[in-house]
Amino acid sequence: MPHADATKAQLIVALDLPTRKAALDMALKLRGTVRWCKVGMEVFTLAGPDFLEELHRLGYHVFLDLKFYDIPHTVAQAVKAAAAAGVRLLTVHCQGGERMCRAAVEAVHAAPNRPLIFGVTALTSFAAGEMPGISVPPADFALTLARCAADWNLDGVVCSAHEASAVRAACPELLRLCPGIRPAGSPATDQRRVMTPADAVMEGANYLVVGRPVTASADPAEAAQAILEEITSAAP
Repeated sequence: MPHADATKAQLIVALDLPTRKAALDMALKLRGTVRWCKVGMEVFTLAGPDFLEELHRLGYHVFLDLKFYDIPHTVAQAVKAAAAAGVRLLTVHCQGGERMCRAAVEAVHAAPNRPLIFGVTALTSFAAGEMPGISVPPADFALTLARCAADWNLDGVVCSAHEASAVRAACPELLRLCPGIRPAGSPATDQRRVMTPADAVMEGANYLVVGRPVTASADPAEAAQAILEEITSAAP
């Protein structure tokens, strides 16, 4: 079952920083303001699994964004390890296929406080025409994979906020996690399909991932609080 706090939009701050110390310092600055943080490939490779425990001690819910994509057995074992480490949410690549995704779900279906498993659809760094070997627009591709994710019993999908409304209409049982969230006036950097927090909530995002607009701010806690207030004001 989805975690109870998934019923309202949640802010997740991405700790995509160049050193373990920088990531931990950022977590300390945001403690008490933000409940969720994202540990992606960069900081996980730098800091290792012990960093997850440090975040738990600080009271965070951890989104482990390693986008697992391998043979079914390997992914199942990785998902088990993530669950044992206490992560609340993790990602697999929908393009890993049905057997891989079902193996991930089955690996933790009976685990206490099992993590939510989200399928990655089309990365928000892709613009139309940039996905190699795929002729359909990213939005159409994301919706196709979302329908697969629903069939394979994943809890949700990672998609651009531009696709969240269509995913909600086609697969209302899926939660929607949206990267590429940028407050008005923030640079898009390497993201292509971006949206403001308020607009993302209105489009149906359940989890909003924000990185540099918070972590590169002179006052990260203040920046995060402003986004939280925008999310609350846009909630239905």
